[in-house]
Amino acid sequence: MQGKRILVVDDEPAILDVVRAYLEREGFAVETAPSGSQALITFARWKPDLVILDLMLPDIAGEEVCKELRRQSDVPILMLTARTGQDEIVEGLALGADDYVTKPFSPRELAARVRAILRRAQGGAAPLVDRMSFGGGALVIDTVRREVTVRGEPVALTRTEMDLLVTLARHPGRVWTREDLIARLRGLDYTGDERTIDAHIRKLRAKIEADPKSPEFILTVWGTGYKFGGTPGAS
Repeated sequence: MQGKRILVVDDEPAILDVVRAYLEREGFAVETAPSGSQALITFARWKPDLVILDLMLPDIAGEEVCKELRRQSDVPILMLTARTGQDEIVEGLALGADDYVTKPFSPRELAARVRAILRRAQGGAAPLVDRMSFGGGALVIDTVRREVTVRGEPVALTRTEMDLLVTLARHPGRVWTREDLIARLRGLDYTGDERTIDAHIRKLRAKIEADPKSPEFILTVWGTGYKFGGTPGAS
């Protein structure tokens, strides 16, 4: 990952300095932006491999910057936020962010998150199955095109949501702990808390389940984690 380009967006000079110094020490190339407008300009010019985005910016809200970045690109986005409420975290992930870090944060943890997201974005082994269908074709997952249809309609998933769905769907009935899913999706050096997985599950259910409160595909195993309950069927 040496030389990967990271754009850090924050209006606090001290945070920009610390994050830049730490990431450069880790071998990343770093550009910084103190505002949303400058972030969009730098992004268009520099084409970073990952964006670290503060939500509290002086001109354009971080959420709006995230929406615009996601409209232009599928670049991984790591949000910085002082908000810790579950609904606010879910909202940020729903905009297309891949992960979040709450302030105050450890630069070491931030660097670990960056490495894990970039490693996942680079992709791993070739898909085990090109196309999976469940519930008589109610849910169809194309792992090569990374496309999902629900009851015949295409559904847009974020990178993380897609990776999570494929991981669960490849092993129907297997029970995954949150720690298992974190390790599988983010890497063994991921140090985030488990609420990230819960937030992604909540958003994924909202997109693929007929009734998210009574899910057919992504089931909760109380006290343990999650499993995929869909029945394979022709599409």
